[in-house]
Amino acid sequence: MTYRRVLLKLSGEALQGGQGYGVDPEVLANLSSELADICASGVQLGLVLGGGNIFRGVAGASAGMDRAHADYMGMLATVINALAMQDALEKAGVPTRVMTAISMPEVAEPYIRRRAMAHLDKGVVVIFAAGTGNPFFTTDTAAALRAMEVGADVILKGTKVDGIYEEDPVKNPQARRFEEIGYTEVLRRRLEVMDATAISLCRENGMPIAVFNMNTRGNIARMIAGERKIGTLVVPD
Repeated sequence: MTYRRVLLKLSGEALQGGQGYGVDPEVLANLSSELADICASGVQLGLVLGGGNIFRGVAGASAGMDRAHADYMGMLATVINALAMQDALEKAGVPTRVMTAISMPEVAEPYIRRRAMAHLDKGVVVIFAAGTGNPFFTTDTAAALRAMEVGADVILKGTKVDGIYEEDPVKNPQARRFEEIGYTEVLRRRLEVMDATAISLCRENGMPIAVFNMNTRGNIARMIAGERKIGTLVVPD
């Protein structure tokens, strides 16, 4: 494998399958099976899951809710997803820890950087929940922050398409896919890879981002192995 320690970022919507809401057990089972094979190969894995399949803070704020209040609700939604993912991974035989940025010791460990790194060194999958613990920051930013804190080699961003395109490939089938692109170019073109704060944080710290289609089984392992034909790598300019 090209990368030894990776941070996988998935949206909450990735867990809902065809249900349109909540968590689809079949999606969890398939994903956990794939991740179990990756962990068996010796890769150290951290996960950050969004909460949009349950509650999205920005949507709540746009409906008139206080933004900070809505974001805290979104953080709690990520904890629900993290616990569901933990259950699926442990059924697949993968040791797992959920670590939260908001203290809730009855259900998860508090996030402590050195403890998270110790878990990863032992081959335990660490699921980072509750974002950064602060409102006004997305789970993309949380993923970038945690990846740098634990010394990940790359952020894997699972999406519905096979990489980053110059235009929406659904609207324009002729749109060109980038095999590699710089952080500054992503920001200049306003490409919706991750939010601008997360991209800027990765640029300042030289953290590569690999964007790929997570709906094709095997793509996660291929990206970790360094394949370039199935996604886009965001790198220093």
